[in-house]
Amino acid sequence: MHKLKKKKHIIAVQANALNTLKVNTDTTLLLCLEAQKRGYKIFWYHVNDLSIDKNKVSAKGYFVKFFEKRKNFFLKNKKINFDLSKSKYILIRQNPPFNMEYINSTLYLEKLISSVKIINNPIAIRNISEKFYSTKFFKYMPPTVLTKDINKIKIFYKKYKKIVIKPIHGYAGKGILFFNNTFKKKEILKLLHNNGHAMVQKFLPNVKKGDKRVFIINGKVCGAIRRIPSKNSILSNISQGGTAVKTTLNSKQNKISSIIAKDLLKNKIYFAGIDFVSNYLIGDINVTSPTGLPQYKELTGINLGETFWNSLEN
Repeated sequence: MHKLKKKKHIIAVQANALNTLKVNTDTTLLLCLEAQKRGYKIFWYHVNDLSIDKNKVSAKGYFVKFFEKRKNFFLKNKKINFDLSKSKYILIRQNPPFNMEYINSTLYLEKLISSVKIINNPIAIRNISEKFYSTKFFKYMPPTVLTKDINKIKIFYKKYKKIVIKPIHGYAGKGILFFNNTFKKKEILKLLHNNGHAMVQKFLPNVKKGDKRVFIINGKVCGAIRRIPSKNSILSNISQGGTAVKTTLNSKQNKISSIIAKDLLKNKIYFAGIDFVSNYLIGDINVTSPTGLPQYKELTGINLGETFWNSLEN
Protein backbone atom coordinates (compact mmCIF):
# COMPACT_ATOMS: atom_id res chain seq x y z
CA MET A 1 0.00 0.00 0.00
CA HIS A 2 1.06 3.57 -0.71
CA LYS A 3 1.76 5.31 2.61
CA LEU A 4 1.16 8.97 3.39
CA LYS A 5 1.80 10.46 6.81
CA LYS A 6 -0.92 13.12 6.83
CA LYS A 7 -4.07 11.05 6.91
CA LYS A 8 -6.25 14.06 7.72
CA HIS A 9 -5.14 15.81 4.53
CA ILE A 10 -6.38 13.20 2.03
CA ILE A 11 -9.74 13.25 0.27
CA ALA A 12 -10.55 10.26 -1.93
CA VAL A 13 -12.98 10.93 -4.78
CA GLN A 14 -14.88 8.07 -6.40
CA ALA A 15 -15.90 9.45 -9.78
CA ASN A 16 -15.82 9.15 -13.55
CA ALA A 17 -12.77 9.59 -15.78
CA LEU A 18 -10.93 12.86 -15.21
CA ASN A 19 -11.08 13.83 -18.89
CA THR A 20 -14.89 13.68 -18.83
CA LEU A 21 -15.18 16.57 -16.37
CA LYS A 22 -16.51 19.84 -17.79
CA VAL A 23 -14.25 22.59 -16.47
CA ASN A 24 -16.86 25.33 -16.07
CA THR A 25 -19.88 23.31 -14.97
CA ASP A 26 -18.68 20.33 -12.91
CA THR A 27 -19.67 20.30 -9.23
CA THR A 28 -17.06 17.67 -8.33
CA LEU A 29 -14.31 19.88 -9.72
CA LEU A 30 -15.60 22.86 -7.71
CA LEU A 31 -15.59 20.77 -4.50
CA CYS A 32 -12.05 19.52 -5.21
CA LEU A 33 -10.71 23.01 -5.92
CA GLU A 34 -12.15 24.27 -2.63
CA ALA A 35 -10.65 21.27 -0.79
CA GLN A 36 -7.23 22.02 -2.28
CA LYS A 37 -7.43 25.59 -0.97
CA ARG A 38 -7.82 24.07 2.48
CA GLY A 39 -4.66 21.98 2.14
CA TYR A 40 -6.16 18.62 1.19
CA LYS A 41 -4.62 16.23 -1.29
CA ILE A 42 -7.00 14.61 -3.76
CA PHE A 43 -6.91 10.89 -4.59
CA TRP A 44 -9.06 10.03 -7.62
CA TYR A 45 -10.34 6.55 -8.50
CA HIS A 46 -13.11 4.69 -10.36
CA VAL A 47 -15.64 2.17 -9.05
CA ASN A 48 -14.00 -0.65 -11.01
CA ASP A 49 -10.72 -0.05 -9.18
CA LEU A 50 -12.02 -0.97 -5.70
CA SER A 51 -10.71 -4.09 -3.94
CA ILE A 52 -10.77 -5.78 -0.55
CA ASP A 53 -7.54 -7.54 0.36
CA LYS A 54 -6.64 -8.77 3.86
CA ASN A 55 -9.82 -7.00 5.02
CA LYS A 56 -8.56 -3.61 3.79
CA VAL A 57 -10.50 -1.58 1.22
CA SER A 58 -8.16 -0.15 -1.41
CA ALA A 59 -8.44 1.49 -4.80
CA LYS A 60 -6.12 1.94 -7.74
CA GLY A 61 -6.02 5.56 -8.76
CA TYR A 62 -4.09 8.81 -8.86
CA PHE A 63 -3.17 11.70 -6.65
CA VAL A 64 -4.37 14.70 -8.64
CA LYS A 65 -3.73 18.43 -8.64
CA PHE A 66 -6.53 20.58 -10.10
CA PHE A 67 -6.22 24.01 -11.69
CA GLU A 68 -9.01 26.55 -11.98
CA LYS A 69 -10.22 27.84 -15.36
CA ARG A 70 -7.54 26.15 -17.41
CA LYS A 71 -7.87 23.95 -20.46
CA ASN A 72 -5.40 21.47 -18.97
CA PHE A 73 -7.15 21.56 -15.61
CA PHE A 74 -5.54 18.58 -13.88
CA LEU A 75 -2.17 16.96 -13.36
CA LYS A 76 -2.15 13.36 -12.14
CA ASN A 77 0.64 11.33 -10.59
CA LYS A 78 1.55 7.73 -11.32
CA LYS A 79 -1.25 5.21 -10.70
CA ILE A 80 -0.94 3.57 -7.28
CA ASN A 81 -2.86 1.25 -4.96
CA PHE A 82 -4.11 3.29 -2.01
CA ASP A 83 -5.58 2.14 1.33
CA LEU A 84 -8.82 4.17 1.51
CA SER A 85 -8.86 4.00 5.31
CA LYS A 86 -6.06 6.59 5.18
CA SER A 87 -8.54 9.15 3.79
CA LYS A 88 -10.06 11.87 5.95
CA TYR A 89 -13.08 12.00 3.64
CA ILE A 90 -14.40 10.04 0.66
CA LEU A 91 -16.70 11.72 -1.85
CA ILE A 92 -19.00 9.48 -3.89
CA ARG A 93 -19.31 11.49 -7.07
CA GLN A 94 -19.68 9.11 -10.01
CA ASN A 95 -22.66 9.64 -12.29
CA PRO A 96 -25.68 7.37 -12.00
CA PRO A 97 -27.33 5.12 -13.15
CA PHE A 98 -27.89 3.50 -9.82
CA ASN A 99 -27.07 -0.04 -10.99
CA MET A 100 -25.33 -3.08 -9.48
CA GLU A 101 -21.92 -1.50 -10.05
CA TYR A 102 -23.05 1.47 -7.97
CA ILE A 103 -24.50 -0.82 -5.29
CA ASN A 104 -21.27 -2.85 -5.15
CA SER A 105 -19.29 0.34 -4.54
CA THR A 106 -21.50 1.12 -1.51
CA LEU A 107 -20.83 -2.37 -0.14
CA TYR A 108 -17.07 -1.81 -0.43
CA LEU A 109 -17.27 1.61 1.22
CA GLU A 110 -19.60 0.46 3.98
CA LYS A 111 -16.58 -1.27 5.56
CA LEU A 112 -14.98 2.17 6.06
CA ILE A 113 -17.79 4.17 7.66
CA SER A 114 -16.48 3.72 11.21
CA SER A 115 -13.13 5.33 10.32
CA VAL A 116 -13.74 7.62 7.33
CA LYS A 117 -16.43 10.26 6.72
CA ILE A 118 -18.12 9.36 3.42
CA ILE A 119 -20.37 11.77 1.54
CA ASN A 120 -23.01 10.67 0.94
CA ASN A 121 -23.14 7.77 3.39
CA PRO A 122 -22.95 4.58 1.28
CA ILE A 123 -25.62 2.75 3.27
CA ALA A 124 -27.92 5.77 2.96
CA ILE A 125 -27.61 6.09 -0.81
CA ARG A 126 -28.04 2.34 -1.21
CA ASN A 127 -31.30 2.53 0.75
CA ILE A 128 -32.60 5.66 -0.92
CA SER A 129 -33.74 5.18 -4.49
CA GLU A 130 -34.15 8.75 -5.68
CA LYS A 131 -37.61 8.39 -7.19
CA PHE A 132 -38.97 5.88 -4.66
CA TYR A 133 -37.79 8.10 -1.81
CA SER A 134 -39.77 11.03 -3.20
CA THR A 135 -43.00 9.07 -2.65
CA LYS A 136 -42.63 9.94 1.05
CA PHE A 137 -43.67 13.41 -0.10
CA PHE A 138 -46.48 12.44 -2.48
CA LYS A 139 -48.73 15.27 -1.30
CA TYR A 140 -46.27 17.81 -2.69
CA MET A 141 -46.02 16.11 -6.10
CA PRO A 142 -48.20 16.25 -9.23
CA PRO A 143 -50.42 13.18 -9.83
CA THR A 144 -47.93 10.30 -10.04
CA VAL A 145 -47.81 6.52 -10.31
CA LEU A 146 -44.83 4.16 -10.15
CA THR A 147 -45.43 0.99 -12.12
CA LYS A 148 -44.38 -1.48 -14.78
CA ASP A 149 -48.00 -2.15 -15.75
CA ILE A 150 -48.78 -0.82 -19.25
CA ASN A 151 -52.53 -0.90 -18.48
CA LYS A 152 -52.10 1.32 -15.41
CA ILE A 153 -50.11 3.75 -17.55
CA LYS A 154 -52.85 3.77 -20.20
CA ILE A 155 -55.53 4.51 -17.59
CA PHE A 156 -53.37 7.32 -16.22
CA TYR A 157 -52.92 8.73 -19.74
CA LYS A 158 -56.67 8.65 -20.44
CA LYS A 159 -57.27 10.62 -17.24
CA TYR A 160 -54.61 13.31 -17.67
CA LYS A 161 -54.14 13.42 -21.50
CA LYS A 162 -50.57 14.73 -21.23
CA ILE A 163 -48.06 12.63 -19.29
CA VAL A 164 -44.34 12.24 -18.72
CA ILE A 165 -42.71 8.83 -18.17
CA LYS A 166 -39.30 8.54 -16.47
CA PRO A 167 -37.18 5.43 -15.87
CA ILE A 168 -37.03 4.75 -12.11
CA HIS A 169 -33.23 4.74 -12.09
CA GLY A 170 -32.74 7.24 -14.90
CA TYR A 171 -30.71 10.42 -14.53
CA ALA A 172 -29.89 13.73 -16.24
CA GLY A 173 -33.10 13.69 -18.28
CA LYS A 174 -32.16 10.52 -20.14
CA GLY A 175 -34.88 8.18 -21.38
CA ILE A 176 -37.78 10.49 -20.52
CA LEU A 177 -40.89 10.18 -22.72
CA PHE A 178 -43.61 12.83 -23.21
CA PHE A 179 -47.03 11.85 -24.57
CA ASN A 180 -49.45 14.51 -25.70
CA ASN A 181 -51.84 13.49 -28.46
CA THR A 182 -51.04 9.80 -28.93
CA PHE A 183 -50.49 6.89 -26.55
CA LYS A 184 -47.51 5.10 -28.09
CA LYS A 185 -47.67 1.67 -26.55
CA LYS A 186 -44.58 0.29 -28.34
CA GLU A 187 -42.38 3.14 -27.09
CA ILE A 188 -43.57 2.64 -23.53
CA LEU A 189 -43.10 -1.12 -23.63
CA LYS A 190 -39.57 -0.59 -24.94
CA LEU A 191 -38.81 1.78 -22.05
CA LEU A 192 -40.23 -0.70 -19.53
CA HIS A 193 -38.30 -3.58 -21.10
CA ASN A 194 -35.01 -1.65 -21.04
CA ASN A 195 -35.40 0.07 -17.68
CA GLY A 196 -37.93 -1.83 -15.59
CA HIS A 197 -40.37 0.20 -13.52
CA ALA A 198 -41.17 3.80 -14.40
CA MET A 199 -42.44 6.96 -12.74
CA VAL A 200 -45.45 8.35 -14.63
CA GLN A 201 -46.59 11.92 -13.96
CA LYS A 202 -49.15 14.41 -15.14
CA PHE A 203 -47.39 16.86 -17.46
CA LEU A 204 -46.87 20.32 -15.96
CA PRO A 205 -46.98 22.96 -18.74
CA ASN A 206 -44.91 25.40 -16.67
CA VAL A 207 -41.88 23.15 -17.16
CA LYS A 208 -41.34 25.19 -20.33
CA LYS A 209 -40.48 28.10 -18.05
CA GLY A 210 -37.96 25.90 -16.28
CA ASP A 211 -37.58 23.99 -13.04
CA LYS A 212 -35.87 25.00 -9.82
CA ARG A 213 -32.93 22.96 -8.55
CA VAL A 214 -32.61 23.38 -4.78
CA PHE A 215 -29.31 22.67 -3.02
CA ILE A 216 -29.44 20.98 0.39
CA ILE A 217 -26.30 20.72 2.53
CA ASN A 218 -26.28 19.18 6.00
CA GLY A 219 -30.04 19.48 6.47
CA LYS A 220 -30.26 23.11 5.33
CA VAL A 221 -31.67 24.73 2.19
CA CYS A 222 -28.68 26.64 0.82
CA GLY A 223 -29.85 28.11 -2.50
CA ALA A 224 -31.42 27.38 -5.86
CA ILE A 225 -31.10 27.96 -9.59
CA ARG A 226 -33.75 27.94 -12.29
CA ARG A 227 -32.96 25.71 -15.28
CA ILE A 228 -34.74 26.65 -18.49
CA PRO A 229 -35.14 24.08 -21.30
CA SER A 230 -33.84 24.80 -24.77
CA LYS A 231 -36.39 25.61 -27.51
CA ASN A 232 -38.83 22.76 -28.28
CA SER A 233 -37.67 20.74 -25.27
CA ILE A 234 -39.20 19.91 -21.88
CA LEU A 235 -35.85 18.84 -20.41
CA SER A 236 -34.29 21.50 -18.20
CA ASN A 237 -31.17 19.53 -17.24
CA ILE A 238 -27.98 21.47 -18.01
CA SER A 239 -26.59 18.33 -19.69
CA GLN A 240 -29.64 18.34 -22.00
CA GLY A 241 -29.13 21.93 -23.16
CA GLY A 242 -30.88 23.71 -20.30
CA THR A 243 -29.74 27.18 -19.24
CA ALA A 244 -29.28 28.22 -15.61
CA VAL A 245 -30.64 31.58 -14.42
CA LYS A 246 -30.83 33.26 -11.04
CA THR A 247 -33.90 32.53 -8.90
CA THR A 248 -35.35 32.49 -5.40
CA LEU A 249 -37.73 30.10 -3.68
CA ASN A 250 -41.22 31.19 -2.72
CA SER A 251 -42.53 30.44 0.76
CA LYS A 252 -44.22 27.18 -0.26
CA GLN A 253 -41.14 25.85 -2.08
CA ASN A 254 -38.94 26.85 0.84
CA LYS A 255 -41.24 25.11 3.33
CA ILE A 256 -41.31 21.86 1.32
CA SER A 257 -37.54 22.01 0.78
CA SER A 258 -36.94 22.43 4.52
CA ILE A 259 -39.16 19.45 5.36
CA ILE A 260 -37.26 17.27 2.87
CA ALA A 261 -33.89 18.62 4.03
CA LYS A 262 -34.57 17.58 7.63
CA ASP A 263 -35.69 14.13 6.53
CA LEU A 264 -32.57 13.70 4.36
CA LEU A 265 -30.31 14.61 7.29
CA LYS A 266 -32.17 12.14 9.51
CA ASN A 267 -31.42 9.53 6.84
CA LYS A 268 -27.70 10.49 6.79
CA ILE A 269 -27.78 12.30 3.45
CA TYR A 270 -25.44 15.29 3.67
CA PHE A 271 -25.61 16.73 0.13
CA ALA A 272 -28.67 16.57 -2.12
CA GLY A 273 -30.56 18.35 -4.87
CA ILE A 274 -34.34 18.49 -5.25
CA ASP A 275 -36.38 19.87 -8.14
CA PHE A 276 -39.59 21.88 -8.43
CA VAL A 277 -41.83 22.78 -11.34
CA SER A 278 -44.21 25.53 -10.21
CA ASN A 279 -44.88 24.54 -6.59
CA TYR A 280 -44.68 20.81 -7.27
CA LEU A 281 -41.85 18.53 -6.22
CA ILE A 282 -41.26 16.54 -9.41
CA GLY A 283 -39.90 13.43 -7.77
CA ASP A 284 -36.17 13.50 -8.48
CA ILE A 285 -34.35 13.75 -5.15
CA ASN A 286 -30.73 13.64 -6.21
CA VAL A 287 -28.59 11.97 -3.54
CA THR A 288 -26.08 10.08 -5.68
CA SER A 289 -24.12 12.91 -7.30
CA PRO A 290 -25.87 16.31 -7.00
CA THR A 291 -24.89 18.97 -9.53
CA GLY A 292 -25.36 22.69 -10.19
CA LEU A 293 -22.99 24.39 -7.73
CA PRO A 294 -20.76 26.07 -10.37
CA GLN A 295 -23.84 27.57 -12.04
CA TYR A 296 -25.05 28.87 -8.67
CA LYS A 297 -21.63 30.40 -7.99
CA GLU A 298 -21.55 32.06 -11.41
CA LEU A 299 -25.04 33.53 -10.98
CA THR A 300 -24.81 34.66 -7.34
CA GLY A 301 -21.12 34.92 -6.50
CA ILE A 302 -21.73 32.50 -3.62
CA ASN A 303 -19.49 29.43 -3.52
CA LEU A 304 -21.49 26.63 -1.88
CA GLY A 305 -18.29 24.57 -2.03
CA GLU A 306 -17.21 26.66 0.97
CA THR A 307 -20.50 25.89 2.73
CA PHE A 308 -20.04 22.19 1.93
CA TRP A 309 -16.56 21.98 3.49
CA ASN A 310 -17.20 24.43 6.37
CA SER A 311 -20.15 22.41 7.55
CA LEU A 312 -18.35 19.08 7.09
CA GLU A 313 -15.19 20.18 8.92
CA ASN A 314 -17.18 21.70 11.79
